[in-house]
This record gives sequence, C-alpha cells and structure tokens, in this order.
Amino acid sequence: QVQLVESGGGLVQAGGSLRLSCVASGRTFSPYAMGWFRQAPGKEREFMSASKWSSGTTYYADFVKGRFTISRDNGKNTVYLQMNSLKPEDAAVYYCAAVLRPGVLNLWRMASYDSWGQGTQVTVSS
Repeated sequence: QVQLVESGGGLVQAGGSLRLSCVASGRTFSPYAMGWFRQAPGKEREFMSASKWSSGTTYYADFVKGRFTISRDNGKNTVYLQMNSLKPEDAAVYYCAAVLRPGVLNLWRMASYDSWGQGTQVTVSS
C-alpha cells in the first residue's frame, strides 16, 4: 500500500509563491504517474498537473500553465508543485495522487488515480 503525504501549504500574499511536496512511502514505489489536484470550498476537485514517473512528461490544466510547475525526484519518491504568481482564487486544499497501473490514459481524471494524500491547505490573501 502506498501512502502519500503532502506538505508546504500555508498562507501567502497574492503574487507570492509556494512549493508543495508530496512524499510517497510504503511498498516499492514505482508509479506510472503522479498528479496534483485541488478543491476549493463548495467546488469540485479539479486537475492541475501530472507527471509520468519514468519519462517526466508533464501535463497542465490551462489555468495553471505558466504559473505552476510540476517536478519529481525519483530517488526521494517525491513530487513537487511550484506555484508562482498566486491569486486569491488559488486558495484550496491541494492533493497529490498516484497512478499505480501502467498505461493509464486521461491523467486529468480523478478516477485514473489509485492513491491519494490527505491534502495541504493553501490560503492566498489579497
């Protein structure tokens, strides 16, 4: 079983930056892909970014392109989300998730992911 633990959330002023981390532990960790989602109060959880673990191929939702960057450190079983130019509307609980089955398509879909972290809160003040 894989456990995912996010960290790095907090309070930041609009225009500021945060880097989220997600560390995986458990059995030998070799996911097909890792993703980041977020959920604001009263809204559905939404896809932001994903990265294939072996190739490093990355995917982004249009609304974060140019502001957020996903990266990974395979040796540390860690995936990061660098968030720049944060806006008040970016405030949400941010979740990382892992796809454990090879060849899964549609990495933007929540149903594609097998394991989820508990989330880390990001608050952006205006």
